[in-house]
Amino acid sequence: MLKKFILIIILTVMPTVVNAKSVEKKRADILEMRSEVLSQLYKNHPEAKGMVKKSAGYAVFNNGGINLILLSAGSGKGVAHDNENGRDIFMRMATGGIGIGLGIKDYRAVMIFHKRSAFDKFITAGWDFSGQADAAATVGDKGGEVNAADTVVGGVTVYQMTKNGLALQATLQGTKYWKSNKLND
Repeated sequence: MLKKFILIIILTVMPTVVNAKSVEKKRADILEMRSEVLSQLYKNHPEAKGMVKKSAGYAVFNNGGINLILLSAGSGKGVAHDNENGRDIFMRMATGGIGIGLGIKDYRAVMIFHKRSAFDKFITAGWDFSGQADAAATVGDKGGEVNAADTVVGGVTVYQMTKNGLALQATLQGTKYWKSNKLND
């Protein structure tokens, strides 16, 4: 009887311990990605460092996307940082759009929120509707990109950097950002 009781406790507790470790690992991976992306951003756009420091907050996301002729879709994860209280909010994102395009790319996005209201709305509502056009051909450190992105949310500066991929597109995108329940508990 005691052996069964111990077995039940182990089988009940173990998944929680394993899940806690995987949650911590996921958080650590996202924070490491943020550090790498910000370093690259500051190298390519030194003015961004001052903008991030003076902002209400910023968000960094890794995104994977695919464009097949008239449709585009993608998903990613990231973290928003509140400069007022120093809190990190782990988030997810999904995007879909229409337009002309073909390709697959893995890119990073940094959003700098110059207004407190824009940051708060991003955290609570998370919607963005934007237009973008880009040509990217990168693998590791090889290749280059040209991109432009504009968001309809005022008081936000957006930078995009392609990590890997080959894409040529001009699309109208709808993107939904939301808090990750698992990573923020």
